[in-house]
Amino acid sequence: MILSDRDIKKALAEKSIIINPLPAFEEALSACSIDLRLHNEFEVFEHTQIPYFDIRNMENIAQATEKIIVPDDKPFILQPGKFALASTMEWVELPDNIAGRLEGRSSIGRLGIIVHSTAALIHPGMKGRIVLELSNLAQIPVALYPGMRICALSFEQLTSPAEIPYSKQKSAKYFNQQGVMGSKIGKDLI
Repeated sequence: MILSDRDIKKALAEKSIIINPLPAFEEALSACSIDLRLHNEFEVFEHTQIPYFDIRNMENIAQATEKIIVPDDKPFILQPGKFALASTMEWVELPDNIAGRLEGRSSIGRLGIIVHSTAALIHPGMKGRIVLELSNLAQIPVALYPGMRICALSFEQLTSPAEIPYSKQKSAKYFNQQGVMGSKIGKDLI
């Protein structure tokens, strides 16, 4: 069951779902989701420094990435065919009985911008800023501004609270993430 706008407002008021800072409902709340905004920190890949990512040895990932902090009044230009990590401005906390679904906004998608490659599920018990996997599928660069509404988050009620929510999983590599955080697949047992 997907939460409606009235149920999202109720969950936020009761603090069962926490979003901080809370977006303005007038512009961010739709019938079944709430828009989140783009933070000013990005991580881009410099593919000339290493020949490939070896998921069994991710020690060289720092050589292949560059963090960029964009001033609030300046854009981050996402070039055609490029990929960058970013995050939401908002800190999100989900209870053990609600999962989130991250989706791109239609207005951004119509420019060729994808906000997640595969990571659309936000697990029950998650706490942190949501990392976005930005791609530009268009043939034209797109200027993305810190503070702009970049994605929508909807919420799904579980049939019962999770037995082991994300906050209690030993493999919770991204719990309490403060912003852009690259892949930690090297911590998986392969």
